[in-house]
Amino acid sequence: MSKYKVLDDVLNGLMTRYKQRVPDVGRLLNLLIAKKIIASDKELENDHIAFRTLGVPLLGVQSLEKIFLHYGYTKKDYYFFPEKKLDAWWYAPPTEHHPRIFISELRVKELSDPAQAIIHSYTKSLSSDPVNNINLDNGHEVDQFLHSGLWRLPSWSDYEMLGKESEYAAWVIYNRYYLNHFTIAVHNLKTGYNTISSFNDFLEQNGFALNDSGGKIKVSPDGGLLQSSTVAQKVLATFAEGKEHLIPGSYVEFAERKLLPEYASLTQSEVKRKHRREGFEAGNADKIFESTYVSQTNKKS
Repeated sequence: MSKYKVLDDVLNGLMTRYKQRVPDVGRLLNLLIAKKIIASDKELENDHIAFRTLGVPLLGVQSLEKIFLHYGYTKKDYYFFPEKKLDAWWYAPPTEHHPRIFISELRVKELSDPAQAIIHSYTKSLSSDPVNNINLDNGHEVDQFLHSGLWRLPSWSDYEMLGKESEYAAWVIYNRYYLNHFTIAVHNLKTGYNTISSFNDFLEQNGFALNDSGGKIKVSPDGGLLQSSTVAQKVLATFAEGKEHLIPGSYVEFAERKLLPEYASLTQSEVKRKHRREGFEAGNADKIFESTYVSQTNKKS
């Protein structure tokens, strides 16, 4: 089996569970079809998907990235988010038909001693890099790994205490490697819906709540990358004590990549990914992270 086929199996597994956990995904796809914006979800370009990790021994980016590097992804630019204590990298896909990948990592050593102690109480059970123990040429095995517990189920008290210092940390301690979001490339949609501005209007007219941290539209300084996102939907989570609580799950992102100036004269049928603004923007991503923060998710309560 080719590595691309295995990669497709892994991505399909991620999207299947993501759709199950995030009702906004199915609702949005059905709406796009009903409004005849697309004929099927196969017409959508997935601009990128994102994962969150913890920067502790045996885990973090250095571990998770091995999966995607194995399938031909190329590690690209580095980003730093000082206030959120995060590092991140993006990965270019092996073909234009696969999504970019964005992996972030919490600088655990920069948290308070109590917060670090909570995180290490969960991750210390690992005796080796877990990715080294899976067969990366087996898509089903990788899919199972990305949706399995890497540590014991957290307690509600630990989740709450982490959340007071780092909502990112709390999200990862419960959600682990669940897909944080996938991203619709709106620039490939039909006229009238192919800009972030018009698509946001469409979303809000149909009852979707948008992340408004830093404004509903996040724009790179060069104006070439515009992004927005829904507010993360809450999921009913069972904690170690057996208690159930609603906590932020995942969300949907939207990206508009403008044509690079030198390709402005191309017709729509001639345009390929390489003709558009590439990469990411730290300022945009910083605010997109907050799609799972209670300041945003409480709007949907």
